[in-house]
This record gives sequence, C-alpha cells and structure tokens, in this order.
Amino acid sequence: MQTLKSMVLAVLMLALLIGAQSTTEAAANWDGGNIRAEGLGIAPPNTVSYAQARALARRAAITDAYRQLAEQIQGVSVDATTTVENMMVTNNTIRTHVSALIRGAQIVEEKSNRDGSYTVTLELPVYGAGSLASGIFTPNRTPDAWTAPDSVYTPYRPQNYDTTGNGTYDRGNRRTDRPKNTGKTTAPAPLVPAPSSSSAAAAPTGKAIGGYTGVIIDCRGLGLRPVMSPVIKAENGRPIYGYKNLDSDKVVANGMAAYARSESEATRAGKNPLRLRAIAVDGGANPVLSSEDARRLLLENGASGFLDATNVVFIR
Repeated sequence: MQTLKSMVLAVLMLALLIGAQSTTEAAANWDGGNIRAEGLGIAPPNTVSYAQARALARRAAITDAYRQLAEQIQGVSVDATTTVENMMVTNNTIRTHVSALIRGAQIVEEKSNRDGSYTVTLELPVYGAGSLASGIFTPNRTPDAWTAPDSVYTPYRPQNYDTTGNGTYDRGNRRTDRPKNTGKTTAPAPLVPAPSSSSAAAAPTGKAIGGYTGVIIDCRGLGLRPVMSPVIKAENGRPIYGYKNLDSDKVVANGMAAYARSESEATRAGKNPLRLRAIAVDGGANPVLSSEDARRLLLENGASGFLDATNVVFIR
C-alpha cells in the first residue's frame, strides 16, 4: 500500500513539473490576450475527512497557480530591454499595483480530480480594466506630437526612450539587429530591401493618399518578439511611433500593436491597411523602416490618424 502511494505521488509530481514547463513556454511565447496559469494541489497525508482533504488540496492548488502566474507576469517583456520584473524591482508603485493585480486574478476553472488532487486555473488580462497594462503604464494626458515626416532624413542621435511613463530603467542605446555582412570588406552590413509590394512606392512624392485604416508592418524573418510597448523607428534611429505619442487610456484598453503570423490575422489594421516592410528590428522588438517608408507612414497618419487609434499590426 505504501508503495502504491509513493507511485501515485511520483506521478503527480511529474505532472506538476510538466505543467510548470508548459506555462514557462507559454510565457516565452506571450502574445497579448490573457495570462493563464494552472495550479495543482495535493492534500497532506492523514487528513481526517474527504471534505478537509479537498479543501486543503484546493488551497494548495490556488497557491501554486498564483506562484506560476507571478512568474509568468514577471517575465513579460515591456519593451526591448525591460521586463515587468525589472520595473517591479525599481518602482515600488508598480510592484504594489502588479502584486494587487495578481491577488485579484480570476479563477476561470477548478476541479477535483479522481486521484484526490485538485487543479485551479487563474487568469489575468493583459489589456483592459484590471489588466497588467493598467499597472504598468502611467497616464499620458498630453501625448507628444508626431515627428515631422522629413525628420526621418536628418541625422539623429539615439536617446533613451521612456516607453511607459515610468522612466527609462537604464535601458541604454540599442544597436539595430541587421543581417550580417558575409563579405570580407569592412563595409556596413547591408539592409534587407523592402519588397516591391511595399506601398511606399505607390505614393506621390510628399503627399498622402489618405483613407488608410491602419498599418501592417511585415517583420518576418527578422526575429521580432512581442512586447507591451514597441517603438517603430526610422532608418536613422528616430522613434516615429511609441507610447509618448499615444493616449494612455487607449494603450491600456487595447495595447499598442497586434502581432500576427499572416495578413489574414491582421484584422486590427482594418479593411484598407498601409502595407510596409521592416528593414531591420532594433533590440529584437522595435521594427525599423526605411526612410521612405517611415516618411510615408507619418504622412498617411497625418491624413487618416490610424496611429492615434493604435491600428498597428506586426507580422512576425
């Protein structure tokens, strides 16, 4: 009998380890939506009744789910160099807010298993009321004006960019991750050329066509990873789309961009999106546009305002 109990416990522990691994992978592939964690609880031996065993197993499952949820949230990337955990370490207010959000996570599923164990699934939204975003972003009631379209051609000295309204967190300047030059010369690495389908080529010089409902930026093959606060940059390094340009209420409600695997999934950009191709990705998270495409994006936004509405989709 004792051997049987030992085998059952071993199987349950193995299941717990597998569950923990799967949630870690889910966190690594985080792409918005809801953050979910499933906890497993086992009643201690020598409980006096089935009801007591069930209650104790449930409590253990909830504790385990909260632990896993906290680990996932701490690993969420806020921008190219910062995670939620970094922000919590350096900002007491954010730590308090995020801790309160975790404690307020909703139980979306729970069940008592036939082997006596108990599972509880907790869920926390990334955006919207009571979301992770509400604890990360500070109010931005007076967004910065959009940069002038012609500024994408002038020299720009890279600067730290505050992506949340909470400071720059020693992010430092990031190099642009461009494809490596395989030649033997010391010439700069070549850029990935924008494909002929880039809509910038169809625009009259210095004029906006207008009527665009959003923008789709193709970043496939460049290693783009999802973050909460991405920055679109021009080829000269100048930020042309970021948190400082937006209304914080919209950011908290919907996020700054959607991530998709194909254009068929890019519904956030609307029925008539501007289609552009990134030439590089900065810091693994920030799409970089050619000067021509960056200028076109700013011109069209001036005419249609789709960046203000955060109708932005990155294909990765």
